[in-house]
This record gives sequence, C-alpha cells and structure tokens, in this order.
Amino acid sequence: SAGLVKFDFLGLKTLTVLSMAENLVRERADGISVDVSKIPLDDEESFAMMGRGETTGVFQLESAGMRDVLRNLKPDTFEDIIAVVALYRPGPMDNIPSYINRKHGLEEIDYLYPSLEGILTETGGIIIYQEQVMQIAQELAGYTLGSADLLRRAMGKKIKSEMDQQRAVFVSGACERGVPEKRADEIFDLVDKFAGYGFNKSHAAAYALVAYQTAYMKAQFPLEFMAASMTLDLGNTDKLNVFRQELDRLGIKLLQPDVNKSRAVFAVERGADGVGAIRYALGAIKNVGEAAMAALVGERQENGPFSDLDNFINRLDPSQVNKRQIENLVRAGALDCFGYNRRQLFTNVELIMRHASLAMSERTDDQMGLFGGEGTETPMIDLPNIADWAPMDRLREEFDAIGFYLSAHPLDAYVNALQRLHVQPVADVLAAGNDGPVTMAGTVIGMKERVSAKGNRYAFVQMSDPTGVFEITVFSETLNQAREILEVGQSLYVKATVQFEGDAPRFTVQLMEPLDQRAKNTMATMRVIVNSEQSLSPLKEVLSYSGKGKGRVEVVARIQGDVELGDEDVIIPLKDRYTVSPQVLMAVRSLHGVLEVQELER
Repeated sequence: SAGLVKFDFLGLKTLTVLSMAENLVRERADGISVDVSKIPLDDEESFAMMGRGETTGVFQLESAGMRDVLRNLKPDTFEDIIAVVALYRPGPMDNIPSYINRKHGLEEIDYLYPSLEGILTETGGIIIYQEQVMQIAQELAGYTLGSADLLRRAMGKKIKSEMDQQRAVFVSGACERGVPEKRADEIFDLVDKFAGYGFNKSHAAAYALVAYQTAYMKAQFPLEFMAASMTLDLGNTDKLNVFRQELDRLGIKLLQPDVNKSRAVFAVERGADGVGAIRYALGAIKNVGEAAMAALVGERQENGPFSDLDNFINRLDPSQVNKRQIENLVRAGALDCFGYNRRQLFTNVELIMRHASLAMSERTDDQMGLFGGEGTETPMIDLPNIADWAPMDRLREEFDAIGFYLSAHPLDAYVNALQRLHVQPVADVLAAGNDGPVTMAGTVIGMKERVSAKGNRYAFVQMSDPTGVFEITVFSETLNQAREILEVGQSLYVKATVQFEGDAPRFTVQLMEPLDQRAKNTMATMRVIVNSEQSLSPLKEVLSYSGKGKGRVEVVARIQGDVELGDEDVIIPLKDRYTVSPQVLMAVRSLHGVLEVQELER
C-alpha cells in the first residue's frame, strides 16, 4: 500500500553443492567440465532417474512422499517439475492424483471455458499458479494486470466484503464478453477455490530449476554430486548415513578415511582402472575438527605423503592436533596406512603425542648441537606388538568415531542366519510400505527412555542394519524383560508390528532377544580351512570361550603339494560340539593362518 517493492533473497546451500560439484568435475583427468547454467532442460537420463523416484539429495524432490509422486507422474518436461514443486504442499496436494491422471490420459481434461484452454493446457486444466488466476481474470472478465493482482490477493485473504465486490466485477466483465452469467459465477467459485492455495509460478520455476540442476548433476556426475552433497552435511551424521546408503544403491564405494589420501572434505578418487569412488573426509570424523584436518592435509600436499608412522609423527603439529583427535583418527581407520593395527595405535596414543611434541620442539629449537650439527634426530617410535581389537569391538570403535558402520556392519556376520530366520531388511519394509507384523534384526545405536502419563516406562530404541537406520518403540512390559540386552552395540532379533503414518513407519516391539542366541540355533557345521598349525591354538581358545553347544566343527588342513598335483585338503572333524554362532565365525575368520571359514547347512 506504500508503493514499495519487497525482494526475498534465499540463501540455499544447494547452490554451493552445485558449485562444488562443478569444481570436482573440472578436476577429472578426462578434461570434462560442466556449467549448470547451460545444461539442456530435456535430459532423458535426468527425467528417467526422477521417474524412478531416485532423488535422494535432489533439492525439493527427496522426501518419501515426493518420490512416490514422481514414480506415478513419470515427469518428462521441465514444466512437470515446476507443477510438482507448486502442488506438493498442504491443500494443492489434493490435485496431484488428478494432475497425474490427466497427464497420462486417464482422466478427461476440463478447461472450465473454451477461451481458457491456452492458459490451462500446460497444467491439464488444473489451476496451479497465481499467474493463471490473474490470466483467467484478464481473459474471461477483462481485468487489467493490476486489478487481476488485487483479485488474486482478495481470494487469498478470503475477506467476504472484498470477495462480494470482486465477484460482481468478475461476473459483469465475463458477461460483457459473452459468458453466461451462471457459468461466470461457477467459474468464479472454481477460481476462488484454487486461488486460496495457488503458488507463484515464478517462485516455483526458480525452485524447479535448482531441483532439475541437482537431478542432472546426480544423473550425469553421481560421484562428484554425492561428494559435494556429503561435504555440505559434513557434521550431520544422520544425513551422511542416508548418503552412504544411497552410495550403496548406486554401486559407488565409500572408501575409509586415510591421512595419506583423504582431504578435509569428501573427494572423488579414481583407481588405475578408472573406476571412481568417494574418499571419506577427515573433517567428518567426530571431534577432530575440519580446520585441524585441513592443516594436516595442507602439510601433506606441501611436503608429500607421510611415508610411515615416524614420518607422520615428526611432521605433526601438536598445537593443532591433540590426543583426542589422534584417537578418533585411529578408531576411524585413518592411520591404518602405516601398517599397525588399530588397538596398537590407540593404546599408544600418549607415546605418539610425546614423540610428536619432542619432534616439534626440536624443529623450533634454535640451538645447535654440541658438535655444530643440526641437532639429534627424534628417536624412532617402537610400538609394542599387541593383537588388534576383536572384529565386533573394532566395528564399535569405528561407529563411535564416525557415527555409523563404514568398513562393515555387525550384522554382516549373520547374513546366512538372517536368511534362515526370514528377517526383513528395514529398506525392504519401508519400500513395501505395508502395515502389519515384521521380523527384523538390528544393532542398537541409541536409546531414550520416557515415562507415560500413567507412570509407565517406555523407550525409543535407535537401531541399524546394513540397509538403514530405524527406531523401534518398546513399551513397559517388553522393556522390563529386555532391559539387560538394550545396550549400544548389541545386535537383536526383533518381532514387531509396523504402522505407517503417512511416509513415517512406527515400529512397536512384541518380542526381542539377542540375535546371537536366536541365530546359534540355526547353525549346523563350521568348516575352518587352515594352512598353518599356528592357527590351531588360537582356534581352540575361541571354541573353548564359545562353550559347548550343538554345532559341529571341521578343521580342514590345507597341505601344500607339488606344482602338478596342487594342494591337498585333509578334513578333521572335531569330537566335541560347540556353540557355533555368527560371532564365533567372525572371531575365527580374524585368526592368523585361517584361510577361510565356511558355514554349512544341516
């Protein structure tokens, strides 16, 4: 009313994702470059990807509900994306089924009045945009653009006195142009209904363009796009885990962090065969800090890779990288490249830091050595030779440092047992979207207890399986029975009912027990293939620890033969029966001298 113009400026991190993805494409050895402002708006692969609902990370299009819409719509024009962005909001959503059916010829298109066909053709006769409301008023009732905008605002505000006035003007103007009064009145009501939640098309088009650009980058340059997307969510573990699952679906490998290969942010790495992967960012490891990791990477880029642990220690700046940061680098696997096991490194972090401080002081010491040399070299570090963490403990440490299981998952050891138990991965449950009973398995990653209004305790338990993260609700009776097993890192067998509220599933637990306990009853025979008698004593120790049970164990001694005859296998069945669980299988697989562990059916 004051005659001023208002401008809205939106800061979108998606624009930074696109820019970063463009830069990563330019780093490729094949000389390809891309400019998202110049990409074609009719890319078939991009529309096909959207039509499959594969839009994780795509601006405006990644919610579960939106993916369902895209799968049904099968968009093939840029205008479809504009329409979806405008329609997918409370109110207009009611028109989505009709829009989809009209696009695919399953519903007759109604243009309200013959002269409005040109205005409503692109949206199948459905009024979606505020601009269409204004055009209809112009075309049908002779409004000027200015008065049509006043009509749009009046319809949006629903002020009765204004609406009565506008109805009279609209119907009168339409009648002057040959529209029957009754039909003009009906059209006013229809326009009013749509105008209440009509979306500004120019706004929807701008959003749709960014949505299309991100879809294009994901379809054409998935490695670079995903690396950039993960970098912009560097500190969001939940989002990084979603992206990790999407990389699994795309068949893109996520490589573990490595102080000699990782950047502070996520980066694309290609092997000698040209196959690309994404290298995990040092800055995404918990409690290490992006700035400190950028400094560490800067040192490596300036003076070359770290040749070994001593070289790494001598070049480390203890004023920028402290004990806790080194501990988490170790737990995440970023120092595996130096040839020591993680437990060796973790146990000796204080020794590592002392050596680093000594090396730092010698670098900054201006005094000459006694004989005029450059001073004494920092003594080489000698780490005691101790066994690595057990596989499950190693994964638990990795989870604590990264926020999810990266190199493997605790349930990987149970693959065969899970099949025999008819366990459904959470991704399959979500994809089916059906209410009812489900049998699942997962590793506990967190728990929150609550007290109901009646004073009963219940809990929300966060769990993880190789396909995703999910939350289950455990009510008081089951909680009291299962409290002892609800520990972080514990893998559980769960029977529950699932109920979908919109896109979100709600899992209510009926029964839960340790997965190891349930799985061991499905095991039959473990066959252990060894090529060294040194593995026999550790094997006996693992079996003794597992205890007596129903499982059979066969030791296969692989005796090296001559070149022509090859190796010979001698099968030695053990007399006693043991508890042969997936955990035992995993422990045996990690023993030195064990070539292979096979799980045989009954």
